[in-house]
Amino acid sequence: MPLPPRSTPGPDLDPGSDLDPDPGTASLLADAARLLDRPGRRLLGLCGPPAAGKSVLARTLVDGINLRLGTDTAAYLPLDGFHLSNRQLERLGLTDRKGSPPSFDVYGYNALLRRVGADPAPGHDVYAPDYDRELHEPVAARHVIRADVRLVVTEGNYLGLDAPGWREAAELLDELWYVDTPDELRERRLRERHLGNGSSAERTRARVEGNDRPNGELVKASRGRCLRVVSTG
Repeated sequence: MPLPPRSTPGPDLDPGSDLDPDPGTASLLADAARLLDRPGRRLLGLCGPPAAGKSVLARTLVDGINLRLGTDTAAYLPLDGFHLSNRQLERLGLTDRKGSPPSFDVYGYNALLRRVGADPAPGHDVYAPDYDRELHEPVAARHVIRADVRLVVTEGNYLGLDAPGWREAAELLDELWYVDTPDELRERRLRERHLGNGSSAERTRARVEGNDRPNGELVKASRGRCLRVVSTG
């Protein structure tokens, strides 16, 4: 997918909104549904810094499309399922950089994008992995993209990154949207996430300052490669 050289502001979205949409959410749903004016299966990508609300938005779009156009019209495919396992991170010396670009199997992700986006689409269900925040490991086949799905919404921090592997991922998408959230809100969510996962206050501060924040700054540089910006928070 050729990406435009600038971002286009989009409507606001409340990440806590339900499926009786406010005008901003309704507009996003309408724009996502318009991708289905073209034949075949369409792929919509969402990128943005850690804890920007990408997965909430992705699920809102999938649920909203399915509510309006019928069950299994849309499906969800998260990049997080392509985290390397903790064992591989240890082998590669990336344990403290978990969540950074090299801690993902981007080529495995691209292979799945090609599979689900093939024309014609596969005539069978396709299974996709997820990341389990209790196990702190990727798990296989948690998500299913059924044969009749017309829209796949995929999300991850680095889908707009101008780097090997990630550029190829963006080219496989029909559209790529950037999810923008104030840094203060994102980092509060990240601190709460780490503390909730059992990290000490000291360890949480080190993870946010030494890993999450640099990752977020890297992602911000990809904003201009996205078709639109969705502001949340």
